[in-house]
Amino acid sequence: MKIKHLILCGAMGLMMVSCSTTKQSAINQLEDFSYELRDHSRYYNVDDWEKAGKKFVSIRDKISKHEFDYTPEEKVKIGRLEGDCAKYMAKGAKEGVFDKLKNIGSEIKGIIQSIMDAFDPAAQ
Repeated sequence: MKIKHLILCGAMGLMMVSCSTTKQSAINQLEDFSYELRDHSRYYNVDDWEKAGKKFVSIRDKISKHEFDYTPEEKVKIGRLEGDCAKYMAKGAKEGVFDKLKNIGSEIKGIIQSIMDAFDPAAQ
């Protein structure tokens, strides 16, 4: 009987750790992506920007799956990292790279438009 309880407790512990890891891995992916943009975005071509936009949306989807699980500190970190990504993406948009993108998804277009509006005083 004690062995069954021990196995059950161990399994529950592993489940809790795996949820935490998944939650944290989404933040880690966003952090890695912000570093990737920081270090390499100035060399991106149209295809690279299209892939980066899709990757950002994919990471955001993973984060949104855990939005109620994050602590206030984690949410601040997520916001800062998203802001960093947006800054690099806006710089790319400002340089006209995004105008050349073909077949870009509407969600990415919305992100880009929001970024552009944030930097355009006439839009506010």
